Amino acid sequence: MREMHTPPTDAADALDTAVAFARTVRSTGVPVTTGRIRAFVEALEVLDAGRRLDVYWAGRSTLCGNRDDLGRYDRAFEAFFEGEAPHTRLRPGTPSSQRPQLRSLTAPLHGGDDDGDDDELHLTASASRHEVLRQRDLASLTPADRDLVNRLLAAMSLPGEPRRTRRHHPWHRGGLDEHATVREALRGMGDPRVLHRRRHRRRPRTVVLLVDVSGSMGTYADALLRFAHVAVGRGGGTGRAEAFTIGTRLTRITRELSHRDPDTAMAAVAGAIPDWSGGTRLGDGLKEWLDRWGQRGLARGAIVVILSDGWERGDTTVLATQMERLQRLAHRVVWSNPRKAAPGYEPLVGGMAAALPHVDEFLTGHSVAALERLARVVMGGDVHA
Repeated sequence: MREMHTPPTDAADALDTAVAFARTVRSTGVPVTTGRIRAFVEALEVLDAGRRLDVYWAGRSTLCGNRDDLGRYDRAFEAFFEGEAPHTRLRPGTPSSQRPQLRSLTAPLHGGDDDGDDDELHLTASASRHEVLRQRDLASLTPADRDLVNRLLAAMSLPGEPRRTRRHHPWHRGGLDEHATVREALRGMGDPRVLHRRRHRRRPRTVVLLVDVSGSMGTYADALLRFAHVAVGRGGGTGRAEAFTIGTRLTRITRELSHRDPDTAMAAVAGAIPDWSGGTRLGDGLKEWLDRWGQRGLARGAIVVILSDGWERGDTTVLATQMERLQRLAHRVVWSNPRKAAPGYEPLVGGMAAALPHVDEFLTGHSVAALERLARVVMGGDVHA
């Protein structure tokens, strides 16, 4: 058996890792509630939390609510534990021991046959590495770390916050559906045996991402564009998603990001952006976007996400004016700034200071954990969740 560093084995460490995995599943769009997380932890107390197969089925049985969640859950599991789907790696017949307390998901495992040792070590080591990388600044990643982070980003989902439409569909409770009830009564000789009910259909709001690709954002641009690919390339549910880059000029990259494979999409984006690592003219770029797309309907009722450090080489009054204009059109304006995570940061840069009064949510964007939090906000969740 190969040697490895031994992390702490206390119950708090195990709980933190279990909750982190549940949050990763939630970041893919699976509606993981607090109750489901509690059920997941309780299941791991009964099963062997050090075996991939037990962790996989414990999470699949408790964190998923319907068939649509299963594909997202599998992607999250593979990204979290950096390996193949667990049911193809472990033998289903391997017995699992009963434990009164939750074992640490990041602790070394003892017991069991030798055939499972490599899988168990792989599980614990990758879970620990995942936790470190979730919090690490994207600008400080090594090439090997970046490969895993890219997989974590690809497992995410970014549908917009649900909104109520004018259309209705049958539902088990809600307002009375008079037409369906009358039709049912006519089929029963006028006796209204069943009262049909309906509710408004809900669909995700449009999500628009404006990604700053100027020189000051160079170390974050690739990860943020992959985050944009989650919305566009994955479809973001049934809602519409659009992506643009802002530097010295505005570039629409929705078509390039429509490739489902992230690496193919990134290669297409690299060829489409003429001002990568150039200057920053946020105000002019935002004005062009509003004139060409936003005012005509794309910004109306949408969630607009700006991913930028706020450096502005142009006139900051232009940026302030366009941000005020954007806020009037959009449902919500979210600004994600990787520099915000730095100790003692204050939004004093000209562009950031001018834009901030017209921003609904001001978030960090320096790590996978920060981008997961951003995704929850875009989906309508609490910024502090």
